[in-house]
Amino acid sequence: MKKIYALLVLCLIIVTSFSAKAQWSTGLDIYSSYVWRGSKFGSGPAFQPYVDFSKGGFSVGAWGSVNASTDEAFEMDLYASYGFDFGLSLAVTDYYFGGEYFDGAMHFIEPAISFEAGGFSLTAAYMLGDETADAYVEAGYGFGPVDLFVGAGNGQYTKDGGFMVCNVGLGTSKDLKITDDFSIPVSGSVILNPSTEAFYIVVGVSF
Repeated sequence: MKKIYALLVLCLIIVTSFSAKAQWSTGLDIYSSYVWRGSKFGSGPAFQPYVDFSKGGFSVGAWGSVNASTDEAFEMDLYASYGFDFGLSLAVTDYYFGGEYFDGAMHFIEPAISFEAGGFSLTAAYMLGDETADAYVEAGYGFGPVDLFVGAGNGQYTKDGGFMVCNVGLGTSKDLKITDDFSIPVSGSVILNPSTEAFYIVVGVSF
C-alpha cells in the first residue's frame, strides 16, 4: 500500500504544482476486443476511457478498460511518467483489476523505461505484485502507415511462465473522414502470441 500511496501523492504534487500551465486531455477508445502484450482480456468490445494531465515532460493520468459482456475484464490504472527530449521515457503504473481498492494485494506496480529514435522504439517493464514479478520487453519499428512490434516476457505473458516471445504483430491507423471538419481516428492490429499460439485481429476507434 505504501507504493500506491506514494504514486497517488506524486500525482497530486505534480498536478497542483503545474496546473496553471498544464494541458488536460480526456477521451474514449472502443476496441473490438482487449488484447495487451499478446494476451486477450475479457470478451466482447472493450471501452477504454482515459484522463491525462501533462506539463512539459511530466504526465500523470488514469486509464481504464471494461468489456461489454459479463466477462468484463475490469481494469483501472494510474500512471506517472517523464519524457526526455532525446527520446528516453520513465514511467510507473499502478494496475488495479478490481476488488477492495485499498487492499494492496489488488494492485500491481510496474516501473518501465522506453526509448524512441526515428521509427525505432524499445520498451522494458517489470510488473511487481504480492506473488508476481513479471518482465516484459518489446521492440518496434514504424515505417509509413505500418508499425511492426515484437515482445517477449515471462510469468503471465507465456503459456508455461518461462521467458519467450509472446507478442508479434503489426498495426496501422488512419482518420475516417465524417465531414470536412470532423474525422474519427481508426486503428487496427494483427497479433500472434507464439507462446500460447493465439491469433487476434483487433480494430478500434477513438473519440
